[in-house]
Formats: sequence, C-alpha cells, structure tokens
Amino acid sequence: MPLAARVVAPPSRFSDHERIEAIDARAASEVRLTGVSRRDTLGDRKRVLISGASSGIGKATAVRFANESWDVCLNARRESVLLDVRSSLRPGRHLICAGDYSDPATACSIHAAILKNWGGLDALVNCAGAYFGVDPIESPMAEWRKSFDLIVNGALNLTRASVPLMTDGGRIIHITSIHGVRAEVGSSSYAMAKAALNQYCRTLALELAPRGILVNAIAPGFVRTPMSVVDGVNELDTEWFRRSYVDGHHLPLKRAGLPEEIAGAALFLAGPDATYITGQVLAVDGGLTITF
Repeated sequence: MPLAARVVAPPSRFSDHERIEAIDARAASEVRLTGVSRRDTLGDRKRVLISGASSGIGKATAVRFANESWDVCLNARRESVLLDVRSSLRPGRHLICAGDYSDPATACSIHAAILKNWGGLDALVNCAGAYFGVDPIESPMAEWRKSFDLIVNGALNLTRASVPLMTDGGRIIHITSIHGVRAEVGSSSYAMAKAALNQYCRTLALELAPRGILVNAIAPGFVRTPMSVVDGVNELDTEWFRRSYVDGHHLPLKRAGLPEEIAGAALFLAGPDATYITGQVLAVDGGLTITF
C-alpha cells in the first residue's frame, strides 16, 4: 500500500526553491504509515486487553507487557486469581474484567470499562481457550461444540468489543495453535476452532487495514502450561513425549516451549518493529511443523 501524504502549499512569498523545501518538510512530517499509530511515535503508555490472563500464556503475556510499561486489562473467569496476577505486575493503570469471554455480556462490560478508564485501546491479545476431547461422530452435538463455540465466539466477541476502541490504529493478536494445521485424535472441535481463527485473522487483516489495525495469529506448539496436564499428569513429562519428541526427530529443539516465549512473540507483533506485518500466522513451535 503506498504512503499517503497531505501536502499544503506554503505562502507565495517564498521563492521556488524555498517552496520546494517547505513542501518536502511538510510532506515528511505528515506521512502516515498504515499500521503506525501516533502512540508508536510519541512513546506514550499503551493499553492492551489480554484474555486468558489468569494462567499460562495469558498470564505470561500480561507480565511481559506490564514490564514493558503497558497498561493491561486482565480477562479470565476467576476474579480472585486475576487480583493475584494484577498484584504481581509492574505498577500501572491495570484493569480487571472477570467473566466468560464467549459471553457477549462480558465483552460489553470490558468495552465499557476500557472506555471509562482508558478512553481507548492499542492492542488485543486473545490467549483464552479450552480443549475438550470429543468423538467427531459419537459425541452429542452440544458436547462436540463446547471447544468450538467457546473459542470462536470468544474471539469474535473480544474483537468486536476492541475494534471501536482503536481510534488511532491498533493490533489484534489471536493465539491459535498448530492444531489449526495439524490433526490429532479427539481434537476435531478444538482444531476446527483454531483453523477458523487463523482464517478470521486473515480476513480481519484485509478489512481492518484501512483503519490502521494490524491482525495476526500466533500458533504455539507444545508449551508448558496448565493445559499440558491431563488427568493429573503433565504430558510434557511423560515417556511418550520424551520418546517421540526429545529422543525422536519430530521436534528439532527437543523441548517444550515456555509461556514467556509466546509472550515475547506477542509483544513483538504489538510493537514498533511489526508495522508491516498483517494477516500472518506465526508458528512458535520449536520447529515441530517443519518435520514429518
């Protein structure tokens, strides 16, 4: 997309040479790069909404953004846990908006709280989600849809609540998964939801570009979070994981990722070095998806 500049002619008392220099200076000062907000250039404190902020990737993302002097709005179901998270953050104008992000009423409350306390929003990092194993044929439809509806509706609700608050451009980052491009037994609902979010980010990138809003996804692989624990056992500590991914050839870096590594990728996509990146799905998976 070409740069857009508005040039105002200087007063006629200037010579032709002086007029050309004045026009060049004014053009340089008024060039707006799509995806670069005024707050990017002035260094003001920025404001981010983070879902799933009570644990795992969401909590690590909240800590990282707060450490980088962002004001953080924390969303998850459990208010008591969010209070503990907020108390651990570097001081700022941090907000707590507890509730189910797939409930439109929660999104409305978040929008109202941000508008009242901050007046606007610079970034959304949607880290929330849940995995429910299902049988694609035998599971009752309501059970099958639990993961899909939670993840897709939550992303839609938060995006719709956030975009009107981004009056000077912004960033939207949805945490998806390698499940969006890979298959696993029992994961049909979860995987379809993550694939849907990947495509949602691509279409949003097109439709929100005129507003200066950049939209991307991060697709983690194995990450050491509470979601790694199944029936009281962390799958990343099992013989199956060691044999298949550490000793085997399927995971080049031979270890699971850390939540902080996903948080770092989110900070990059929300920051000044990512002003020409939109509509992308960034795999942060230790090389897992390049092998077979």
